[in-house]
Amino acid sequence: MSQSNIMPGFRPTLAFTLLYLGLVVLIPLSTLVFKSFQLSWEDYLSVITNDRVVASFRVSFVTSLAAAAVASLFGFIIAWVLVRYPFPGKRLFDALIDLPFALPTAVAGIVLAAIYQPNGYIGTLLTDMFGLQVAYKPLGIVVALIFISLPFFVRTVEPVLQEFDSTMEEAASSLGATRRQVFVRIILPNLLPASLTGFALAFARSVGEYGSVIFIAGNLPYVSEIVPLMIITKLEQYEYAGATAIALTMLVISFLLLLVINLLQLWVRKRSGQL
Repeated sequence: MSQSNIMPGFRPTLAFTLLYLGLVVLIPLSTLVFKSFQLSWEDYLSVITNDRVVASFRVSFVTSLAAAAVASLFGFIIAWVLVRYPFPGKRLFDALIDLPFALPTAVAGIVLAAIYQPNGYIGTLLTDMFGLQVAYKPLGIVVALIFISLPFFVRTVEPVLQEFDSTMEEAASSLGATRRQVFVRIILPNLLPASLTGFALAFARSVGEYGSVIFIAGNLPYVSEIVPLMIITKLEQYEYAGATAIALTMLVISFLLLLVINLLQLWVRKRSGQL
């Protein structure tokens, strides 16, 4: 018995999808792997276990995870306010959330470095009141990454909040549940899968960020030097094999972290009965 597809043109669209996947994703990544084969296993280990390279990996992934966590917290609050509460200037505020999408990352980095440096407006205030230096420190990297990753979380959670069935909240309240119980037992479990997706997108955006970071980071070896800068440095020194070795290692670590997040998201969806 022949089975017809609901969507016509399945074969051409599948062929186009595979062609796109091959040209844009698989071929560049395979080139990265093959280029790394120019190094022996000992040379590869020598490149990625270099103290300066290890420090850059630590800075990149720790600051990216921290920025994704903070962006998730404040992004959830922003999405909640945009969906649940009317207020003057709401449309303007909603449009400003998308500003990091359109703003060149280098411009964002220059602006953040200017206001957070020790003699900048916010930098001077933080230094005088709390003795806290943001620019040219890992904290400055976290600030820049929060700026560019926050919209990813907000735009991921916001549609789920808009489609959330408020009758479940009303039913729980009518049965005597407090606001805290409604949020923890009704709202949060339904938003957790989308929140994990937003966290993964924020982390993936942060871990490869370059333009907005190099201006505020100061790029101090062992302190605020990120992996993308190490790759650029290797390329400028014509050490292409070393650059691809670092890039391949970063790709593998990022893939494993995203895999763990996706598995956690799948587990949460099964627990909540969405699959």
